[in-house]
Amino acid sequence: MDNADVAIVGGGPAGSSCARALTRAGFDVVVVDAKPFPRDKVCAGWITPQVIADLDLDVDDYRRGRTLQPITAFRTGLIGESSDLETSYDRAVSYGIRRCEFDHYLLQRSGARLRLGQPVASVRRDGARWIVNESIAAPMLVGAGGHFCPVARLMSCRSDSAPVVAAQETEFPIATVDADAFARPTMPELYFSRDLKGYGWCFRKGAYVNVGFGSLDRHLLPKATSAFVAFLKSRARIPHVMPWRWHGHAYLLSDPPARRVVDDGVVLAGDAAGLAYPQSGEGIRPAIESGLLAASVIAEARGGYERQRLASYEMSLRRRFGPSSFARFVAGTIPLSVSSALAPALFAAPWFVRRVLIDRWFLHAHQPALA
Repeated sequence: MDNADVAIVGGGPAGSSCARALTRAGFDVVVVDAKPFPRDKVCAGWITPQVIADLDLDVDDYRRGRTLQPITAFRTGLIGESSDLETSYDRAVSYGIRRCEFDHYLLQRSGARLRLGQPVASVRRDGARWIVNESIAAPMLVGAGGHFCPVARLMSCRSDSAPVVAAQETEFPIATVDADAFARPTMPELYFSRDLKGYGWCFRKGAYVNVGFGSLDRHLLPKATSAFVAFLKSRARIPHVMPWRWHGHAYLLSDPPARRVVDDGVVLAGDAAGLAYPQSGEGIRPAIESGLLAASVIAEARGGYERQRLASYEMSLRRRFGPSSFARFVAGTIPLSVSSALAPALFAAPWFVRRVLIDRWFLHAHQPALA
């Protein structure tokens, strides 16, 4: 039996961030993941300056041989409309990354012992210890294995009322000679459906392009994705003939609270906890910050892992990722039909697009890094 202080299931941004913080605090950490790294992980993928600060990321080291695309503008609009709006900044407000590179980098620098390419077949409680795959024993368990995390399933904590976003996306390299046929690399493009229940994106990151669509209605996702691709082609944002290979995934939004995230000797982090931002569905920053918050609570507990001693973690998540009082007010007082009717005017208003849509909902520029 391999004994450790903490076992983390999932080597993505939540798991690797938690692992690094704990190993730096002197804990013996084992990370288990079903996939070998680097793994194929398709994601629109951008990180803000706050994420760089959260991770204490050495930007110069990271960009050696990896994609780190500065973002200085956004193009936004409604699907099916002929007009759109360009919003520019005088600095880089975010950076495009490729998840296959980003996740591998974070995991390798975590300092944890790695068990990669090993699916979690069993998790059970044995007194004060968790036993993973009948081969790893630890008094503390962190579930960071994404939407379908086996630790989350073990806790039987899915809320039937929790909103689930389903998405389809693809990422592929582009030849230099074809670069002019795609959107500008410094300007991701975001286009929203008229009912405001989904949006699509087209994001060029260096030599790669990511295209996708996410929706709150999974039954309409294939049709909505096809319509979005046709829209991009009609606007000459992508070539008419491309080798599409779609990847599907799902994630839970952080409001209303989707899952119970704490129990005796166990916490959930990242998508396993259902922490994607409700306005944008973005989950990288919540994953990283929840991993760091989990590590902080575990370090403070120092072996006393009863639910009561870990409960502050759940409160920290709600304070950090719950919607603002303004967002609650809007959601509770403005019917969706009214919001849809106002959409064309709002998406044509530069102040709304910059201050609300981009700065607040997508970049969360108003919220400082954890540090």
